[in-house]
Amino acid sequence: MRNVFFLIAILFTVTLTAQEAYKFTTIVDLEATPVISQGITGTCWSFSSTSFLESEIIRLTGEKIDLSEMYQVRNTYPLKAENFIMRQGKAQFSEGGLAHDVMNAVERNGLVPEAAFNGLDNGETTHNHAEMVAVLEAMLKTYVDNPGRKLSPKWRTAIESVLDVYLGKNVSNFTYEGKQYTPQTFLAMTKIQPADYVNITSFTHAPFYSKFILNIPDNWSNGSFYNVPLDEMMATIDNALENGFTVELDCDVSEKTFSSKDGVAVIPETVENNIKALQGIYPEKKITQEYRQQEFENYDTTDDHLMHITGMLRDQNGTKYYKVKNSWGTDETRVANGGYVYFSEAYMRLKAISITVHQDAVPKNTAKNLSL
Repeated sequence: MRNVFFLIAILFTVTLTAQEAYKFTTIVDLEATPVISQGITGTCWSFSSTSFLESEIIRLTGEKIDLSEMYQVRNTYPLKAENFIMRQGKAQFSEGGLAHDVMNAVERNGLVPEAAFNGLDNGETTHNHAEMVAVLEAMLKTYVDNPGRKLSPKWRTAIESVLDVYLGKNVSNFTYEGKQYTPQTFLAMTKIQPADYVNITSFTHAPFYSKFILNIPDNWSNGSFYNVPLDEMMATIDNALENGFTVELDCDVSEKTFSSKDGVAVIPETVENNIKALQGIYPEKKITQEYRQQEFENYDTTDDHLMHITGMLRDQNGTKYYKVKNSWGTDETRVANGGYVYFSEAYMRLKAISITVHQDAVPKNTAKNLSL
């Protein structure tokens, strides 16, 4: 009988340990601008990449600048529309995008502060693009579904007019802290050099240490990515954070084991623990390069959302987590950690589609193999 009670005690202790609530210790915490909400839009790519650039400006100049997310959105939609038209409707037109779309827009159109272009009208305080996108989609489908008729060149003007109505007319000059700027001179002031940033991913269907076009739905602009082994992609994230560089992230947040409300994202070893692991520590699955590829190719890993990695933490067992800034606001009834989600290392290894970093943040051996 004593042995039975002893076994019960051991099992009870193991159960308690497995369900122990998370206790995090901060290892790296880099400066970032406040968490804000993307509202009812699919423009996480601009919100996260703009946040990333804001942290880069802090790193480069020490200045905290609230950049306009909607300026890049406003200047990207015409290119999305042209891509759809030129491909005769055989292309994706949606609200989605990737980090390089922002970098490309910055290189073409410069930067402006939020005060110069906020994309809101008539006293609005939150973004809602549902109607605008529906109007744009209807127009584009009308243009491409007109058999026997030549496409009128007026379509570009019409698209611009819709964007003017919903987001506002483009800005060419403005005043910021008492000085006059154009978007390009403002970009120069921030010291951001778009060409200095690289996109990195890790998949086995393309050769490692090469560049390839990652075929995911939101890569409408056919952006190229450097491909490296998974361990090197993770080492790049760690090296960046440890040396003062934040990291832009494209990831999958459709999993039940991702929860902004609980503030964690994990990959439990067994599916039975998927929900319980959002509140307490459970063993996690070991993520290999092969398993990552399998989950990507069977559509269990998809590019759902872009976020901004600003730090690193460890739980009481020493497991590494990443502090990831979201763009879903700070309402405590909906999000935890002030709007941040803590990704376990396992979750990051499996669900990070790609990252964007300053080229100086890439570890030397990886940079050498990529000829950076």
